[in-house]
Amino acid sequence: MKKIIKQSSKVVPTYDKIHVRFKFNDISFDRDALKELAYSYIKEGEPFEKEIGDFLSDWLDNKDYIFSKTSGSTGKPKILKIKKQSMVNSGIATGDFFDLEPKNSALLCLPAQAISGKMMLVRAMILGLELDAVKPKKSIDINLAKQYDFIALTPMQLYNSLDRVKNIKTIIVGGAPVNSSLLKAIQTLKADVYETYGMTETVSHIAIKKLNNFDSQINKPLFHVLPNISISTDDRSCLVIKVPYLSDEVVITNDVVKVHEENTFEWLGRYDNVINSGGVKLHPEVIESKLQDFISERFFVTSVPDAILGEKLILVIESIDNQIDETVFNVLNKHEKPREIVNISKFSESNSGKVLRKRSLQSMLNKLP
Repeated sequence: MKKIIKQSSKVVPTYDKIHVRFKFNDISFDRDALKELAYSYIKEGEPFEKEIGDFLSDWLDNKDYIFSKTSGSTGKPKILKIKKQSMVNSGIATGDFFDLEPKNSALLCLPAQAISGKMMLVRAMILGLELDAVKPKKSIDINLAKQYDFIALTPMQLYNSLDRVKNIKTIIVGGAPVNSSLLKAIQTLKADVYETYGMTETVSHIAIKKLNNFDSQINKPLFHVLPNISISTDDRSCLVIKVPYLSDEVVITNDVVKVHEENTFEWLGRYDNVINSGGVKLHPEVIESKLQDFISERFFVTSVPDAILGEKLILVIESIDNQIDETVFNVLNKHEKPREIVNISKFSESNSGKVLRKRSLQSMLNKLP
């Protein structure tokens, strides 16, 4: 996937302006009207509407920044101070990439307390989109009588709503990796589906990977970095990101990647998850990608301390009692084969549906005699 982005000669919008074409739930709003809506949502709205109201109230105050909480899926949650203009610039980059124009329709079905939900609101306000909002759920209530140009979902939401996205033009998916089952399921969709890479620290996504409707045969789709963003790797092979509109400082991640030419990269896994078993470094996510076509339940690969190996590779399955046919391990090399299979009745997960590996494993260990 290669997309040429023409640099816009338009004046960059500022965070204190609301596009004249912006609509929310079919109603036009300026700043004063949005303040009233925010107050109403905070006082009388449903919990998800209160989150929208809280964000709008913060966005429309006299400060040039907001605070946003990281997901905590890879460590302790943090509160980050983010400049509003950085969010505007991020929204413009997304709008340019997907050719979003004023009066295009969009749907908000992510929680507004997360950066992903906040950015849907920002994109709409600055690009002049007509945004509808529905309650964030695992299975989304989408008005099938209405056509939408743009929507952001978690993989879990998309998987549970496959029969209700026929009226969507472009779908971006983020918050958790896209597994093989979902990847297969979206190949027949008319909508163009993209996986996103990003985090709160980078103000939403900084790279996009197309997942279906390819113009030509692509063996290994790669993440393509958005315009004016540069990437490199550190001595751990972890991704380092430079986002000029965000900060002069680089963002150093714990994501192990392989950088390709033309600002593209392949995600291999989390450095935090790398297992050193008998001196061999193993990436759980690589092993999981080989097994995901053969195990129907949710699972992950991790390790437990071992006196001889240092770390012993184990396979953890979300099941009360599941006997895996170990012939499925034939797709793995000898170092990648789990030495033990462990069952957990229910995984711990983030709000986006991402499995919290360490918390899930610890809950299992706590129950051991």
